[in-house]
Amino acid sequence: MILNAAAYHFAVVADPEGLAALLRERAEAGGLRGTVLVAGEGINLFLASPAAALHGFLDALRADARFADLVVKFSHSQAQPFARLKVKVKPEIISFRRDDASPLAGRAPAVAPADLARWIAQGVDDAGRRVVLLDTRNREEFGHGTFANALTLPIDNFTELPEALAPHREALADATVVSFCTGGIRCEKAALHLRRDGMDNLLQLDGGILGYFEQVGGYGYEGRCFVFDERVALDPELKPLVDAA
Repeated sequence: MILNAAAYHFAVVADPEGLAALLRERAEAGGLRGTVLVAGEGINLFLASPAAALHGFLDALRADARFADLVVKFSHSQAQPFARLKVKVKPEIISFRRDDASPLAGRAPAVAPADLARWIAQGVDDAGRRVVLLDTRNREEFGHGTFANALTLPIDNFTELPEALAPHREALADATVVSFCTGGIRCEKAALHLRRDGMDNLLQLDGGILGYFEQVGGYGYEGRCFVFDERVALDPELKPLVDAA
């Protein structure tokens, strides 16, 4: 059985090249496969290996004070979903190209999975406002599944989201809008940018869909959550589509 880990963490990285080299060395030593992205704003990783090696890598990473609070979403698969290890240095750990979207100065307000499930059940948030779920993923991803009645946008790249959302913003003014994505990184950046652009009724789903599946299950969600590897998509029990075949 293979253990899979998805995680990101925003932190100031003064020497991205040096950190990338160190993480590559550790990952290769443990036989890990997957992708590690490093930027001046932090790290983003998708890794898989037998459990002991992966936990060893993560323990060493958390020993660095910058990443002590790293939150990891785990799942299992019968086979290794990555062909090889890739470690890259990027301008951003997720490309959005908006200068006002860095969480280094503080996160956007978030809603916990259990609270969102309660809002879905009661039809409104705790203040009695209607709730609209905003999918910040692309059309290939939400084609595999999304929250029931979520607002989806016909985008192929995350950078297109603000323009695609613009025609809907007036109609969303009286709602509490909860943005979500696979693991939380895109909805975190989107929420920061859009709130600074005047959309102060926007929250982010803490931990994204995978965090919601871990803590709540599939309540209010229809289908699976697409992932960018050979598992294809995960169901609310975090089981890969390929293992269900």
